Amino acid sequence: MQLDTFLTDPEAGWSMGSFGAICEFHHVAGDPMPAAGPGCRMVTARGGIRLDRLEEVRPVAWEALSRDATRWQQGVSLCLPEGGYAMATRDVLTELGPDDGALRDTDRGAILFDLGLAQAQVDFCIRTNDPDLIAVLRGALGTSVFAPGCPAMPAILSRHPARIALSRIGRIEVYQKIGGPETGGASPIGPHTHLLPQLMRSGRTHSANTPIPAGWIPVAGLHPASAVSDPLGQPRAFDRARFDAFAALLDQWGDPETLAVKTATRDALARRIAPEDFTPPGDRFGRVALRVALRQAARTNPSALLDRYRQTFDKTEEGAEGG
Repeated sequence: MQLDTFLTDPEAGWSMGSFGAICEFHHVAGDPMPAAGPGCRMVTARGGIRLDRLEEVRPVAWEALSRDATRWQQGVSLCLPEGGYAMATRDVLTELGPDDGALRDTDRGAILFDLGLAQAQVDFCIRTNDPDLIAVLRGALGTSVFAPGCPAMPAILSRHPARIALSRIGRIEVYQKIGGPETGGASPIGPHTHLLPQLMRSGRTHSANTPIPAGWIPVAGLHPASAVSDPLGQPRAFDRARFDAFAALLDQWGDPETLAVKTATRDALARRIAPEDFTPPGDRFGRVALRVALRQAARTNPSALLDRYRQTFDKTEEGAEGG
């Protein structure tokens, strides 16, 4: 399976950024299919993505818990080695000049500004040809956009420029409005951005719930179609074809130890081993794999024995481990 094949899957989503500063690209049902460009790129009226250097990427397929005890989460983190992922890590607002790498020809004269978020694996930028916004930003160059009295962020939030995530493997561009009063307080469907200073201050490169191998750093993410959730995150009737498709990705790109936990769980259920005679894994990700396997078994092969396993190892009142 090649990563670029997912660019033409209307239910696959993509993300690029860090823990707290991220751009997401999704196709919106009913919109025209994204227009393919040279190389690995897709563009819509709402946003776009370009992927480079995929031959250097290590895909890591993973599953995690959902707060909804009938569902689980999944994804593929696109990782680079620790020595090859870092971006500029600017910590002040910086003008970068015309965006010659813009996905659309019409945007290549617009000015790119790095917001100076000091995130290791992404330069989080905005792009604009609005002369009034450019004047405000140029007046704030060299300062933090979060500094008291800095006019940059209020101007950005009111004028909704394009947001650009730049990483070592490409870029995602978002053209839609920034979530806020003009969008009903929520991010718009399709391409959108999240900027969460409290998460950025943690200094983490990724969520603790994502099992990234030592020595690797995620710089982007692929979000294949889910068997239990639609692209907006709402529950859907279980889809066996989507379930099997992601299982194939786990076999190709997943962690062998957590896959072994899922295999042992399915085997114990098939052999009708009592839950009190089953030894659960002792590590965090192993426990997650056990609980995910039980939730998946509830969709594929429910039984009274499975109910006992879930009561023992996946009590719904515990919620999702780590959120």
